[in-house]
Amino acid sequence: MKTTEEKRGSERAFVQSVHGVRYQVKDVARAVAFYTTHLGFTLTHQQLPAFASVSLGDVQILLSGPQASGSRPMPNGQQQEPGGWNRVVLRVNDLPAFIDALRSAGLHFRNNMETGPGGKQIQVEDPDGNPIELFEPAS
Repeated sequence: MKTTEEKRGSERAFVQSVHGVRYQVKDVARAVAFYTTHLGFTLTHQQLPAFASVSLGDVQILLSGPQASGSRPMPNGQQQEPGGWNRVVLRVNDLPAFIDALRSAGLHFRNNMETGPGGKQIQVEDPDGNPIELFEPAS
């Protein structure tokens, strides 16, 4: 029988790292423009109209359009759709000023800024309704 450590070691042989976060989008070029223009991501790869990836530091967001293999229906026929509540969290400075800048650019927020013991946060949506949490840690 394998010990817990031996089981973990064999699992690590398969899982190497986090490759990215996949978001389903309806228009890949529009999504790329959103992430690069408003949130400071860099375009790292694209195969329009099906797919693109954008990065910020070590994090990649994989933008899958309707034609992408990562967007195909599940075996039961369920379609993969944008939106939902899982989200990438971006650490920011001066959240209130950033919110003002994004509002001035016409971006849509899901909620108002919340403040708690860990900091301040708000959820902004990309053009397809995928949430991005903007988070400023407490000082």
